[in-house]
Amino acid sequence: RRASALMLLGDKVSAADAVQMGMIYKVFADENFDQEVAALAHKLANLPTKGLAYTKHLLNRTFGNDVAQQLRAEGDYQLRAGHTADYREGVAAFMEKRQPAFTGQ
Repeated sequence: RRASALMLLGDKVSAADAVQMGMIYKVFADENFDQEVAALAHKLANLPTKGLAYTKHLLNRTFGNDVAQQLRAEGDYQLRAGHTADYREGVAAFMEKRQPAFTGQ
């Protein structure tokens, strides 16, 4: 209902309210903006990028799929992800109690 009201009434939304409503992920203060964005970019770059791409693709498909289609798609992508070098690196890092070094492969 809140989304409908915002769209219909055109009310302005503060950054803090947008975070609280889940419209945006995070707000950075002006004085820390560049450092915070760089830290977030660094964090993303060190994650398994192929796995992130698979996740984003699946999230985007949820609106067009029924439950059975989505579960099949998720199973397919889990199988694909399980054959990546990043998956093997993640498992090895977990077993060796170290941080993974993902390559996007």
